[in-house]
Amino acid sequence: MLLKVILDDQVITLNVPDVIVRGGEDFYARMDRDMDGGWQMGREWVPWPTTEQRCQIAANKLVTAIENENEQLGRLMAGYILARLPDVETVEIDSAGEIQDVRFTLGDAASRTRGEAPAAAGAPASRLAALEQAGREVTKPFKVGRQYRFAVLDRATGLWEDSPAIATEAEAEAQRELAVKRRFDELVGGH
Repeated sequence: MLLKVILDDQVITLNVPDVIVRGGEDFYARMDRDMDGGWQMGREWVPWPTTEQRCQIAANKLVTAIENENEQLGRLMAGYILARLPDVETVEIDSAGEIQDVRFTLGDAASRTRGEAPAAAGAPASRLAALEQAGREVTKPFKVGRQYRFAVLDRATGLWEDSPAIATEAEAEAQRELAVKRRFDELVGGH
């Protein structure tokens, strides 16, 4: 998988093998457990970082890895971002800015950037297109500690909202399917 990192005026394209994205889940779960207790993000203490904030934290570590030429850590941080935000194409980092200024551009609409409201769009061209869009706007379940979560894109704000903690992967997948169905229904408007 490719992840484009924009660091100041420099563009770096990272090739992150699927084995790192999918195979690094134990490492990513440890990262999530570390962040479960809260995280210092710039001047602000965040008691429970959202999926987006967790990826901002990983992007901050990615910058450090790039600066230190630590390719292994860089790929792991890029893998974490790709695992938690599957549709991300670009990470834009201002090395002089705050960690909260890290922005993610999603692949299904390159003009839509995290932190900005998505442009108004008409209804999807077909029910199949609506189903595909709904699937992109609800992440696959991911492990956080011993529990599972998934995230749903808030189309009004462009931010991802985590689900409550779910005990098993099967339950998380079932709840995700319900969330995809709700999003599909919203997109087709009952047609």
